[in-house]
Amino acid sequence: MGERLVFGVLGPLVVMAGERKVVIGGARQRTTLALLLLNPGRVVPVDTLVEEVWKGCPPATARTQIAIVIAALRKTFRAQGAGEGVIVTAYPGYFLDVGGHEVDAVEFGVLVGRAEEAVGEGRLRDAEVCYRRALGLWRGPALAGVSGVLVEEEAARLAECRLNAYDDATAVQLGLGRHYELLPELGGVVQEHPLRERTRYHHMLAQYRAGRRAEAMESYRRAREQFIEELGLEPGPDLQGLHDLILRDDPSLALGEGPLAVVGEGGAGGEAVVVPSELPPDVPGFTGRERELAALDALVVRSAAVLQSPTVGLVTGVAGVGKSGLVLRWAHRVAGEYPDGRLFADLRGYDEQHEPAPVGDVLGRFLRSLGVAGQQIPGALEERVALYRSLLSERRVLIVLDNVRTHAQVAPLLPGSGASCVVVTSRDQLEQLVTWPPRARVHLGVLLPGEAVELVARIAGEERVAAARADAVRLAELCDRLPLALRIAAARLASRPHWSLQHLVTRLSDERRRLDELSQGASRVRAGFELSYRYLSPRAARLYRRLGLAGVPDFTSWVAAALLDVDVIEAELLLEDLVDTQFLEVVGVDATGRLRYRFQNLLRLYAGERAREEEPGQDGHEALRRVFSTALAIAREAHRRESGGAFGIVRGPVRPRPVDTDLLEELLADPLAWFEAERLCLVGMVEQAARMGMAGLAWDLTGCASVLFETRSYVENWHSCALHALRAARSAQDRLGEAVMLHHLGAAALMRQHMDEAKARSQEALGLYGALGEELGRALVLRNLAVVYRLQGDPDAAAGLLRAALPVFREAGDLSSQSSVLQNMAQLELDRGNYEASLGHARDAVRVAESMPSGSSRSLAQCLYRLGSAQLLSGRAREAEESYLRVEELSRAKADSHGLAHALYGLGQARVALGALESAESAYVQGRKVARGLGNPVVEGSIRLKLGVLLRELGRHEEARTELTGARELFTLRGATRWQEEAARELDGFPPPPPGPENPPGPPAPP
Repeated sequence: MGERLVFGVLGPLVVMAGERKVVIGGARQRTTLALLLLNPGRVVPVDTLVEEVWKGCPPATARTQIAIVIAALRKTFRAQGAGEGVIVTAYPGYFLDVGGHEVDAVEFGVLVGRAEEAVGEGRLRDAEVCYRRALGLWRGPALAGVSGVLVEEEAARLAECRLNAYDDATAVQLGLGRHYELLPELGGVVQEHPLRERTRYHHMLAQYRAGRRAEAMESYRRAREQFIEELGLEPGPDLQGLHDLILRDDPSLALGEGPLAVVGEGGAGGEAVVVPSELPPDVPGFTGRERELAALDALVVRSAAVLQSPTVGLVTGVAGVGKSGLVLRWAHRVAGEYPDGRLFADLRGYDEQHEPAPVGDVLGRFLRSLGVAGQQIPGALEERVALYRSLLSERRVLIVLDNVRTHAQVAPLLPGSGASCVVVTSRDQLEQLVTWPPRARVHLGVLLPGEAVELVARIAGEERVAAARADAVRLAELCDRLPLALRIAAARLASRPHWSLQHLVTRLSDERRRLDELSQGASRVRAGFELSYRYLSPRAARLYRRLGLAGVPDFTSWVAAALLDVDVIEAELLLEDLVDTQFLEVVGVDATGRLRYRFQNLLRLYAGERAREEEPGQDGHEALRRVFSTALAIAREAHRRESGGAFGIVRGPVRPRPVDTDLLEELLADPLAWFEAERLCLVGMVEQAARMGMAGLAWDLTGCASVLFETRSYVENWHSCALHALRAARSAQDRLGEAVMLHHLGAAALMRQHMDEAKARSQEALGLYGALGEELGRALVLRNLAVVYRLQGDPDAAAGLLRAALPVFREAGDLSSQSSVLQNMAQLELDRGNYEASLGHARDAVRVAESMPSGSSRSLAQCLYRLGSAQLLSGRAREAEESYLRVEELSRAKADSHGLAHALYGLGQARVALGALESAESAYVQGRKVARGLGNPVVEGSIRLKLGVLLRELGRHEEARTELTGARELFTLRGATRWQEEAARELDGFPPPPPGPENPPGPPAPP
């Protein structure tokens, strides 16, 4: 047995080994350890850890990173002498083995249990000791500083347990006559938790027993005012009963033998108990939802120690997502747990034909269901609430409240005490409704793909779906995997056996008709959306409509602000309103730290319908123009910061919309991170602006985004944007825009190694720039054409173009392009074998790049790469290695995969020259992996060619043959003849592969 560890969660997360504090590093380790500590001895699945650590937006490597976190925690505990078995791997995750170790939350639960046992046996002094020790374990809010939904929910549960234990301990101390000592502390707790009736009860009782009767009455008055003001409710029967007893100076309030007598009896006046069973029928064909059903299972409390606490669950979701169906399935499943009845009411919060159900009427019906005769039902709402709660205080009843729109509808229907359970369904979040336990607040999303197909099969027929599985999958996606839409579509198939699934898919594929197709008969998708839309505020409704106009996959608050021409804070509030009412969903947090939102597809179509009907055409057009020009303003600044100035692009005459300086600083703390977060949105904006005839916005935005497309190798996005903007520019007879986009199409083709296309596009751009007198544009094209000529084997032509471009860049002060020209000159001299001349140009290029702002590190990396190449070929291998290491560092910092692949390629060559062959192999292998993700066969082939040569030198002939053959195939694929021939030469001279299953011996050689 190793060192005993003490884990603390009742306060900030802490681990102690004896007197030493163990440092747990990083937020991921802390969240992971917290989840294990909250489930001691129970397996926590890896999927749960991934969900919590990355808050629902994990990277592709999340499971691997969790394994790394677990390994780091184990290493930390081993370093403290705790042995190997603290964290145990067990399918499908890990668990914390607390044997021999201590978790303060576990110790807290043990001590509270002992205290409750002592109270039951009348040993109040023993109970007091246990409660004091239990409460003394707390050091502050549970798990303070650790984030994660489950962690925060569990922290809230622990906080409630702490308050319950405090109330129980207070009752014990009152029973021991400690009312004087309790008063100061109780007063503070009441101020901190003014709506806890039990704490108020103890405070008033302590005041009364301390001879402060008037203060006790004043405490009740203040409590009543606060309850009515904040909850719209009178105090509960226990507090009212104590008030009445104090008024009468009732002898029962004197200190007795025990503190735990119940005040107020409740009951139905001796009448026969009626067991109502009002649940509607279960939903036929119900599919999936196992996770949500399991969350609702937490409402069924079976422990006798906590049966006096009602449980409350809330199921939210968009219209048609299956909230009522889920709750009814669960209610029928657990009906046996509620022997005193099952009540159901549709509160009609979203009813097209009727007003919401009056709460007084619902209470009257519930009272009759619980056995109260009609003439005994009070007329006043407050009296009905009091009688209803008294009846439930000693019963175990399940109450389902469907279609609730506001908290006011449901508040009077919540039990005050007892073991009953309430489950509420709503399209709104009902933030005032506190669910208990916290995990019973369930947000219902769309079905999983397999579940959606299964639902269609159950209604339309298993064999029919099995015979056209691909069509069924497509049908499910067209219905957004929304249960109501799926049921409508499947029912149409069931009623039309002559229809194929493909036929219905074709009908639904037309976005203009999709909502019509799914709004047939009594179940109508559009009608459900209309009812929710009706209750939006005018500003939220306007935002919803205009978001439907924007052709982007997701968006953040600056887009919403531009659509409405308001500030970002107001836009965020309206976005959250739309999330609360289920019109939008949160995708996650992007790289800039901002929430991103999106539509489900059917809700996007409905938003577009509303916009076309309610938004004047010009208003919508101007709203989108504000969005595009805001994007241009941010993109221009991002490009400027990333490039170290207004370098490398020709800008248009469009004036971007001004953007708040503070917002710019928030968004562009890392300019490339903003570009990355908004990449698909920018592509969508360029395409939409081009379609709408906003050519200047389209091509200028493409030019600014090119820094992202080039750095992160998003060549297809670059080509697509430039092509759309080119068409718009030609349609608008915008000659400058046409020239700029031809220039960018040429640059994108060059990056893809499509030399003929690159040359043709660049020459077109050159001609247009010349006709317009745009010298900077001409110079940028000359630089790109020089690269084309160099790669096609014409160094003299390339050198002439570079010499023509350089003075233009110097005159314009374009440092980035100057350094680019100089490093290309360096490469030309390398090709010619003039190594010293190449070194001179490369050093000049590095000097220029180093004089640029720090954000322009990509230019520096490119120049350093050329310098490394010159150093390597001139016999300065150690200097070359240092240059390539700097390139690697800069490329990794910018997540520049293209630069990183080249850095590793050069590093491998430098280490071969230094004789460090193992390190060289490692660099090549890493480079091969990075290059494979670029989709650039020439880069990957070049690395594999060098790796194959190295492996041959190491005597690993079969591995070498594999790499060289792969390189030759990649060069053949791209038509890179020179490199293809070099790979073929390296393969010459290899002995034939040995015979085997994959290489059978050929026919014997002729004599």
